[in-house]
Amino acid sequence: MTSPADPVAGGDPSGHPRLKLLAVTACPTGIAHTYMAAEKLQQAADSQGIEMKVETQGSIGAENVLTDNDVRDADGIIVAADKDVDLARFAGKRVLSVGVSEGISHPERLIEQVQSAPVHGGGGGAGGAATTSGGGGAGGGRERSVAYKALMNGVSYMIPFVVVGGLLIAISLSLGGHTDPKGGLVIPDDSFWMHVNQIGVIGFTLMVPILSGYIAYAIGDRPALVPGMIGGWIANTGELYDSKAGAGFIGAIVTGFLAGYLVLWIKKVKVPKFVQPIMPIIVIPILATSALGLFFIYVIGKPISWVFEHLTDWLSGMTGTSAILLGAILGLMIAFDMGGPVNKTAFLFGAGLIATGNQTVMGMCAAAIPVMPLGQGLATLIRKRLYSEQERETGLAALFMGLFGISEGAIPFAAARPAQVIPANMLGGAVAGAVAGLADVKDAVPHGGPIVAVLGAVGGVPMFFVAVAIGTVVTALTTVALVDISERKRRGEPVVGAGSGGAEPVLAGVGAGVGAGAASSAAPLRKSPAAPAASTPVQAAPADVLSGYLTEQTVKVQLDADEKEAAIREMAELLARTGKVVDVEELVRTALRREAQGTTGLGEEIAIPHAKTDAVTSPVVGFARSAEGIEWGALDGTKAKLIFMISVPEASAGDEHLRILAMLSRKLMDGGFRERLEAAPDERAVLEVLREVR
Repeated sequence: MTSPADPVAGGDPSGHPRLKLLAVTACPTGIAHTYMAAEKLQQAADSQGIEMKVETQGSIGAENVLTDNDVRDADGIIVAADKDVDLARFAGKRVLSVGVSEGISHPERLIEQVQSAPVHGGGGGAGGAATTSGGGGAGGGRERSVAYKALMNGVSYMIPFVVVGGLLIAISLSLGGHTDPKGGLVIPDDSFWMHVNQIGVIGFTLMVPILSGYIAYAIGDRPALVPGMIGGWIANTGELYDSKAGAGFIGAIVTGFLAGYLVLWIKKVKVPKFVQPIMPIIVIPILATSALGLFFIYVIGKPISWVFEHLTDWLSGMTGTSAILLGAILGLMIAFDMGGPVNKTAFLFGAGLIATGNQTVMGMCAAAIPVMPLGQGLATLIRKRLYSEQERETGLAALFMGLFGISEGAIPFAAARPAQVIPANMLGGAVAGAVAGLADVKDAVPHGGPIVAVLGAVGGVPMFFVAVAIGTVVTALTTVALVDISERKRRGEPVVGAGSGGAEPVLAGVGAGVGAGAASSAAPLRKSPAAPAASTPVQAAPADVLSGYLTEQTVKVQLDADEKEAAIREMAELLARTGKVVDVEELVRTALRREAQGTTGLGEEIAIPHAKTDAVTSPVVGFARSAEGIEWGALDGTKAKLIFMISVPEASAGDEHLRILAMLSRKLMDGGFRERLEAAPDERAVLEVLREVR
């Protein structure tokens, strides 16, 4: 076998050495793009006489897995992925890491580039691999994509700590706590519920370091995990830099990115060969942790402490001003960083005035404290399609935490979408604080949320709940509007009327309560196409066309629609001809919700919208063509002319829809197959072409 620096190995019938390459493809959803990139790379390799094996890491698991022997004999590895791929097994090999779209769009270029790619040093994550500057997904460059993926990595690992810690604290306070003018909600020492509370506090304490650590890990690989976590702990521990409050989750985001990129910079430093083995486990973690920790304490921490002190002095001078204005300012501060220095300044200011007999300031704070988690939780309920399943589950936990005045329940949402969520939180908090100030709401304990009113610590209970309710609704509606606008801009769609419901479907979700109006409106859509089938039976297609899920009933040679939403609706009506669709409207909503998570426009003039929903009783597949093409947000900019729609029941879906997607994605990469599909004159001819899909 040749060395990694030698781009050729093996041989072919002509006697010339033959290049041996491997590839790994993966996309965030693990469905179509994964298999399209694999097929494109394989085709490019075959056309050049190059031996290639491609591992796909899809939602149905890894397929065609690369063995140790494969790696040993390989001259290079292409990783075309938009999620973390373990690269430790490729140590000592040339590794080229790019976005999955590069594998689809430029497979020949990647094959050329991998032959001169740097040799991978053996780290476990993607950070150690070579990357190209031209990769990335839609909407931004490669660097922006890496930063966003790193942030999402940290948020995903943080969420369980927020949920577990917050819920344990809430349960312990509700079942074991009582109000105390000096201590807020107090749990007796050494009681069972105190121990439950302490476990929850540990979860909350770890939350911030976990966020920071896994942001760093996604950027700099395993050597960045330690400096990221320790940096996050320092950011959250204000005593280390003479502050009464830590920097909270905002500080953790800062330390996470600093740690990750610091480690990447250190990795570039040339060191003697005998030092290289200890670099990732000793040298890099120690240097990065020390440098980051001292930098935060001496450089970043001091301004945080200064801001804290001067905010307190400024608020002290405002006690004689309008209660509405003061309440709005306190609400803004409470909602800004949810446990950070700005939040703590407002909270401690209100708590400190309780001892002087002024309980109105704490009343303003108490009304604002639950607004963030309640508002974000409500947003996931009223606009489900904008949120992933994990986010919706976190939203339910946030609602529960909000009832007990645990504002940190909104942190996962703020960390994931700071530009949309933080302004919405602040607006809702300001409204709640202002209403509480106007109504002269009082709070006798240093705590907030509906729990303090239930336990009798609030004066002016009705207006307290009015303030909380108004602030919550304002936060929720503002959030869905801003997130919707952001998603539309990302997809290049118009934003007029975003967030209002307008023509865009709202209140989506599998199994969500679909009103009688929706059901009745769906009925005519099903009845009209199905009626001819009852009087004039349509000859079914051969049962081996896509496992029998696609028939002549679900083929249309020309769509009437000229834009994506209308096309999905027309395709749903096409599927309804089979009698397997019990709710057309729900099927449309589910498919659109999937589009909001990421386009199903695959490039090469192909789109495969799909939905798992109980709106269908069994798997069904439809196909239609559009002569002019429909804008689908594909990575290569092409309009969709060949459109498949797949729907399977939620309860019994299993991996069936993924199997269908994989088969279609691979076959559709064959240019000759696409040409035959476009040229088929009628439904029967289309079915004959589609019988090739195996």
